[in-house]
Amino acid sequence: MYCMTAPTAGSGTNWVGRAIRRLEDPALVTGRGRFTADLTAAHWLRFVRSPVACGRIVAVHAPVGALVFRGEDLKDARPIRPMLHKFNYQPIEQPLLAKQIVHFVGEPIAAVVASTNAEAEDLADRVNVEIAELPAVADAREAMRPDAPRVHPNSATNVVVESRHETPGFAAAMAQADRIVHLELRSSRQNATPLEARAAHAAFDCASGRVTLTCATQMPHLTRTAIADILDFAEADLRVVAPDVGGAFGQKMSLPAEYVVLVWLARRLRTTLAWSEDRRENLIASFHSRDQHISLDGAFDRRGKLVALSADVLANVGAYSCFPTTCGVEPLMAAAEMPGPYDLQAYAFVARGVITHTCPMAPYRGVSRPVITFAIERLMDKAAAALGIDCVEIRRRNLIDRFPYTSATGLVFDEGSYVETLEKAAAYLDLPAFRARQQDARSRGVHLGVGFATFSERTGYGSPAFAARGMDITPGWESVEIVMDPSGRVEARIGASPHGQGLRTTLAQIVADELGVTPSDVRVVHGDTDRTPYGWGTFASRSLVIAGGASLLAARKIRQKLLLMASRMLEAAADDIVLEDGQAKISGTDRAVPIATLARAAHHQTHSFKGEIGPGLRESADYDPAGTFSNACHVAVVEVDVETGRVALRQYLVVEDAGRIINPLIADGQVHGGVAQGIGNALFEEIVYDGGGNIQTATLTDYTPPTAREIPALELHHIETPTDASITGAKGLGEGGAIGPPAAIVNAINDALAPLGASIDEIPATPQRIRAALNATRRAAKERADNAAARDGA
Repeated sequence: MYCMTAPTAGSGTNWVGRAIRRLEDPALVTGRGRFTADLTAAHWLRFVRSPVACGRIVAVHAPVGALVFRGEDLKDARPIRPMLHKFNYQPIEQPLLAKQIVHFVGEPIAAVVASTNAEAEDLADRVNVEIAELPAVADAREAMRPDAPRVHPNSATNVVVESRHETPGFAAAMAQADRIVHLELRSSRQNATPLEARAAHAAFDCASGRVTLTCATQMPHLTRTAIADILDFAEADLRVVAPDVGGAFGQKMSLPAEYVVLVWLARRLRTTLAWSEDRRENLIASFHSRDQHISLDGAFDRRGKLVALSADVLANVGAYSCFPTTCGVEPLMAAAEMPGPYDLQAYAFVARGVITHTCPMAPYRGVSRPVITFAIERLMDKAAAALGIDCVEIRRRNLIDRFPYTSATGLVFDEGSYVETLEKAAAYLDLPAFRARQQDARSRGVHLGVGFATFSERTGYGSPAFAARGMDITPGWESVEIVMDPSGRVEARIGASPHGQGLRTTLAQIVADELGVTPSDVRVVHGDTDRTPYGWGTFASRSLVIAGGASLLAARKIRQKLLLMASRMLEAAADDIVLEDGQAKISGTDRAVPIATLARAAHHQTHSFKGEIGPGLRESADYDPAGTFSNACHVAVVEVDVETGRVALRQYLVVEDAGRIINPLIADGQVHGGVAQGIGNALFEEIVYDGGGNIQTATLTDYTPPTAREIPALELHHIETPTDASITGAKGLGEGGAIGPPAAIVNAINDALAPLGASIDEIPATPQRIRAALNATRRAAKERADNAAARDGA
């Protein structure tokens, strides 16, 4: 379901809203894409990594003749030290290569350089590292114990970030409630597992002394800034290029120590080096996510209205803090956005980030929202059961329905469709008909269940939102430069850096509407610090909103010049001219001038316009919005085999609202991909450590992302709610697909298990966990029966 939008004033075209094919795809699907690992190098790099979670490095023994670099060799390099200035944050310094102590399995200790990748790997395998093991702690709850090993001696405790807040009147609201519903939830650790693992290629240019770092990153400009700062040289001496990137999902947003080492070596050896991470390295040493424990107490009145909420969030953030967002990103987001789409003003929370001897954490698609949506939606279902209210009705009574709305934590919600998406989802499912099928199936021993998940997604937020976090580096705005060359072709240079979102196409559609050309006439240039304006990259469902807004503003400036020139050449008022089909036309007539002619005149006949326009057609614009909220309702129908614990997804339905849809085909693809990852979060994917910090899931045999076999056909519906919070009217939707599935699927599992009295509040909901919940219920029932029999006998 889509609504078409009106053409831009001064433009006769309407590319926005069309489901055109992605301009990026022909090169990718024909094998002409350009990835980091495609580059050749004079030398290859492999890292020697720690096999233990914590220990003192006694010695590093390298093969004779091998070129091996240790932490001590990089003594002039600064550590990676991201910083917050709020929330009791304790800064943690991460060395590029471990020097005295290793802090997690997979931490790089040494770098081995050789002429081929195979030789470097063979030599790295022969490096012998002597480590005296020390006590380690891998669980956040254990790390908070007074006698727990201290991960970093310079931190007073293992709690390195903490936020507490209580709204006025919270205690009174809790005390007056008719029912308190308590909930303990667990979200296990994940890895983003992009198709392309991390990769980097550093080339030293002897003539200029510059290094070109080509790497799989989401933030090329900030990567350049950070590396130059750490290695203490001018940014002008480093060029960072992000070519085609085979998926990132947040894992390639944070700065890896390995990239810094590569640049250091290129400058030191004055050569070209390459490094490509293998899958085992990615699973054990690339950034993880979502390792949280959440405790909720929801206070409800007898009508099912949530009147107060208390939340305790405990996030395992790993051994170091990620740059630039810091390890506070997950616990602080969880606390600020926990109430989600619900109307609630009495709220108290404590949110803590705890360091452990595990791989560092970083944002992954949705960041904390899949976990907090899982938490608040489980609370709604449990409250519905306790109060005897339908699961849809209790949501309807609590959803935000007036705008603008200011949340208990001060977030301002723009216009949304929270109730409408819920009601449409229930209608598309036909909930009464499903309940009838469910009862019939239960009579035959088949356990079907349905689960709902309603949520909001804060998207497209600029520097005001990041400044509120007290970050040392405050990202947010984006800049775009647009140039029309003398042939009439357009180039848009953006600071954002897409890696599969289709941004080159959607931005081209926005620009094409403004300038009266086709999207194929617009080349979007990104991912090259030498060719693009400084920008913050692609993350947090922001690029279409912010880079799209800057593109629109810059294109409007070009359009005004074109209209002025056309008015002089056609001797007509600028307001009567429309740009369409590659021409500037006087509306209602056949008089026109090709836009290419205007472009040529702007460069070669500037004098003709008597100073009304400057030479050429080049404009830039910045955009820094406060942000906008997307929203959606996901519905899952599952069948649970109570003998094996296996879950089969029988139906999955999404009703989402991301404002103005620029390209329906791309929007659908974004939601589909997100849902697939969310299914993995809900049912399959889990990074496991033992108590000593040894990782148990180092291959894709143990860490199991879903395949096409596990993904059902998806039913997707769109609502487009206009918003003034985004200049294009668009809201972000890149992460939304991944947010809803854990809550919807686990709610469906619990609905299926309800007649058996079993419940599960942990993701992934694996067959083992479902069987354990069923067995625990059976044991409890037997114990009650035995106790009753004993009382009767007495």
